[in-house]
Amino acid sequence: MTTDKENKSRLLVTREGVSYVLPFIVVTCCFALWGFANDITNPMVKAFSKIFRMSVTDGTLVQVAFYGGYFCMALPAALFIRRHSFKSGIVMGLALYALGVLLFIPARAMGNFAPFLLAYFILTCGLSFLETTSNPYILLMGDRETATRRLNFAQSFNPIGSLAGMFVAMNFIQARLSPLDTAQRATLDDAQFEALKQSDLGVLVQPYALLSVVILLLLVVLLLVRIPSVQQVSRKRNEPLLPAVKRLWANKAYRNGVLAQFFYVGAQITCWTFIIQYGTRVFMAQGLTEQAAEVLSQRYNIVAMVLFCLMRFVNIYLMKYFKPGKLMACFGAVAIVLLLGVILVGGRVGMCCLVGVSACMSLMFPTIYGIALGGVHEDTELGSAGLIMAILGGSVLPALQAMIIDSDAPFMPAVNASFVVPVVCFVVVMLYGLRYSR
Repeated sequence: MTTDKENKSRLLVTREGVSYVLPFIVVTCCFALWGFANDITNPMVKAFSKIFRMSVTDGTLVQVAFYGGYFCMALPAALFIRRHSFKSGIVMGLALYALGVLLFIPARAMGNFAPFLLAYFILTCGLSFLETTSNPYILLMGDRETATRRLNFAQSFNPIGSLAGMFVAMNFIQARLSPLDTAQRATLDDAQFEALKQSDLGVLVQPYALLSVVILLLLVVLLLVRIPSVQQVSRKRNEPLLPAVKRLWANKAYRNGVLAQFFYVGAQITCWTFIIQYGTRVFMAQGLTEQAAEVLSQRYNIVAMVLFCLMRFVNIYLMKYFKPGKLMACFGAVAIVLLLGVILVGGRVGMCCLVGVSACMSLMFPTIYGIALGGVHEDTELGSAGLIMAILGGSVLPALQAMIIDSDAPFMPAVNASFVVPVVCFVVVMLYGLRYSR
């Protein structure tokens, strides 16, 4: 029987006598960085909709560009890593991330929405490299039996970055944008609108410019740190792509895991993106201005992320006693019940239910990842790419929910009805957890 001390050492830092403590720390910083990018972006759907006087559906093009970059670059990233190394993949990811962030500066000068979408796309091509590289590298850093727990531990630093992104979005973007609401902006003439737009875009771009400095500093640190390679026993660098794809497709746990990941990421992004729209409607009905309602909604969003972060650590502990798949199925069922409260009850109660959903989501991404990659062995890089490509759900499903919000629901507010989308997503995740609970 292993002691807690032995269990901890198996969890983190050694494999075949090689220490991974310093690489683990450096790679974990990347988890925080892409968490920051994800959650400074979600409120931008509402911000860009106001700045450019667009509908909610048009505003979700931010998410389409953001998660489209994940989808398009995941397979090229896997092939790049397969040919080179995990360190090369992380370096490439940080370089593309920095480039995308820096492109916000000329995008602001152009004053159009399209250059921002291009910047988001390039930024997330970098994030796709980082996630395709970092997740399997963490899985391979130690004992295979504790791989899912180890990934959950590393992923615990992702919501810390997310909290920082939310804090910056709330205090340095949303709170500093012009207080004119959407209706008031519609009454401005062209010259007034252009002046206001340039002012608001200047506010929006400043945090991204500072983010580029942080990314470049981490890139320098990474170049100076030795990152040990992890070779799979039966890894075949020069094998054609098709046999590996066939092996992955034949693996039911992996194939179903990609599907579950698509729906999970869709659920996560819909809940975190549209908490602002939902909260704005709730608080404006109680007499707040649109801007005040948005800021208050973002505070609820931060509480949701704090819960998400804390539950990551709780779940790492629970996984010592319960199978990850079984835990995920239980939390999926609770998330469905809470979302029914969002849809049917509404108001502040519904808002609290929506916050509670984040606690249920905390273990899902790394757990699906760990279960799906558990038996792919020599195809880890390509398998990781498929799971990252499944992040496309964060692009497709928010757009579907936005269409419901922009429509007229006959029996309830459209924003309430729209949360049927994540309900369906969590049903898929729950069934995956039940099927692979052993």
